[in-house]
Amino acid sequence: MTMDLSNRHPGTQQIMRYFEFAHLPDGPLKNTSASCAMLAEVMVQTLPDGPELTAGLRKLLEAKDCFVRSALDLLE
Repeated sequence: MTMDLSNRHPGTQQIMRYFEFAHLPDGPLKNTSASCAMLAEVMVQTLPDGPELTAGLRKLLEAKDCFVRSALDLLE
């Protein structure tokens, strides 16, 4: 992601790094991860830092992990 997070809370900065997807191969894994990353970016762009944003991003990260694991079945 190319989003500038320098003015964001350290908790927001740290969790956003887990939404990176450039390292994934093209296909279902990358597409699934990218969709979640886009939503995370929109939330960070539109909402203020705080415990609820952090909790929401953490839950989205957990959901992303589940979605990507589900997408593994498309590779078989």
